[in-house]
Amino acid sequence: MIQLEGALSVKAAMLAGKRTVYEIVIDEKKKDKDTAFIIREAKKRKIPICFKTRAEIDVISKGKTHGGILSKVSNRSYQNLEDAYEENAYYCILEGIEDPFNLGYCFRNLYASACKAVILPRRNWEMVEDVIVKSSAGASEYLSIVMSDDLNNEISFLKEKGVLLLSAHRKDAVSIYEADLTRKVCLAIGGEMRGLSKIVLEKSDGHVYIPYGKDVKVALNASSATAVIAFELSRQRIKG
Repeated sequence: MIQLEGALSVKAAMLAGKRTVYEIVIDEKKKDKDTAFIIREAKKRKIPICFKTRAEIDVISKGKTHGGILSKVSNRSYQNLEDAYEENAYYCILEGIEDPFNLGYCFRNLYASACKAVILPRRNWEMVEDVIVKSSAGASEYLSIVMSDDLNNEISFLKEKGVLLLSAHRKDAVSIYEADLTRKVCLAIGGEMRGLSKIVLEKSDGHVYIPYGKDVKVALNASSATAVIAFELSRQRIKG
């Protein structure tokens, strides 16, 4: 069982339907609109609600940013790419990201830019799921997330559907502002330390890079790079 903290996390877990919500704990003095919405939706779903004092909640919470709302939930379910696939949507492979805050920020950027599904190499994130949900402002709950045992399988499936794999990699790359991102695309973005794996780079149909405003030798962190690329893709698609 996992404990999620904060209204956004609790609300997302309840509405997204990718995990079981066993109980919601609420500060007995909270009377705002968000809290009223959570109570109303929990009652519709027959989720038990427990009202406690703020002091009692402070004792059982992990951090200090819970805002008086907690929930006990199951591990989330992950999706199958075939089921999540949608024609003309865009997809993203994320690799080599170790920090759960960074991963959560990536999820937030991808969800806001209308990414359909995120593909990750399989890994157990159970111990930090609460951090990922909170740092993504709940976006990770709404996204389809595919845990892959073999990225080659997911890449092959997308290519059969006519989806191009474009990797964020500077060698032989085209600027994201010159690349055509209105096509059926799967972006591949690696962490700033480890980058992308050999299999992803070998399967790539092309490389894209973010042009900097000055000559610097440092890499953007994964969440920053994801934001820049994802919203350029979104801009092109809206314009198109």
